[in-house]
Amino acid sequence: MECGGLTPLSFDHRKDPVGIELTGQRTPKSGVKPPHSKIMSSTLDIIPAKIDKQPLPWSLWLRQIRSIFRLEIEKNFLGRRSILLYLLALLPVVPLALLAPFTPPGREWQDFTQYNMIFAIYYGGFILRTVVFFGCAWIFMNLFRGDIIDRSLHFYFLSPVRREVLVLGKYLSGLVTSIILFTGTTIVCMLLLYLPHFYSDSVRFFLEGPGLGQLLTYAGVTILACVGYGAFFLVVGLFFRNPIIPAIVLYGWEWLNFLLPPLLKKISVIHYLQSLVPVPVSEGPFAVVAEPTPAWIAVPSLVIVTALVLILASRRIRHMEIHYGSD
Repeated sequence: MECGGLTPLSFDHRKDPVGIELTGQRTPKSGVKPPHSKIMSSTLDIIPAKIDKQPLPWSLWLRQIRSIFRLEIEKNFLGRRSILLYLLALLPVVPLALLAPFTPPGREWQDFTQYNMIFAIYYGGFILRTVVFFGCAWIFMNLFRGDIIDRSLHFYFLSPVRREVLVLGKYLSGLVTSIILFTGTTIVCMLLLYLPHFYSDSVRFFLEGPGLGQLLTYAGVTILACVGYGAFFLVVGLFFRNPIIPAIVLYGWEWLNFLLPPLLKKISVIHYLQSLVPVPVSEGPFAVVAEPTPAWIAVPSLVIVTALVLILASRRIRHMEIHYGSD
């Protein structure tokens, strides 16, 4: 049907790769478009929306981690809580320094070949199980509990920083602090034990014998102890208002590790650390014998468990609320 010289409304359906275009247009019979043909035409374009995926802001997170690290490392070394930390680090050094001017009585102290075992016992029983353990407890539990006691944690929570970034920055600051202090303690103690009493034999032992390798191994074990204990005590400080009781329970578990069956021995940090020391020490007649874990299993196991514990700490801090009045 024609009306006023116009043909019936015709639709041209055209598809393209990005959408569908529908065009409806009246045209005069003579083929000449009227002046208002643009008004009468309509176009509908359906184009799928493009969602731009923003890349993760790694550079921003790294800058924030560095800033948090600088703030926390200054508090760890110069804060009022650092006094006890320095006392712990010096605790195993003082007895050896007092014994340096003279050789203690005893047959084992007169025999240079026994010094390997003397230091192994001193390191495993005093430095590793006591000084490093309680030093890491003091450093890492205070990373968050100290801020809560000082009523300053809310400054971090109000800043535009992801809480996972906050956990990682604080953990790295505590890790570097503990490594510097307790690795230094380990090295100084070993040198103080050897050099003052048998100087020439000690020089040959460190420069030509296995001494340097043993020294580096003990330092590496201390670093791994800081890595493992630090992650556990960081979580303890986040989950418990009074972290002293969990720390004592963990201390007892580590000390009684030699009485546990082989399967339960593996649920402890000290088992993997003892497997790595260069001079093994007998645990006594009542100890349950278990095969030491090879280094290629012990080291990755500690690192993986540490990563899992840090993930747990990150999930915990996401839902953490501050109540200063109850602490």
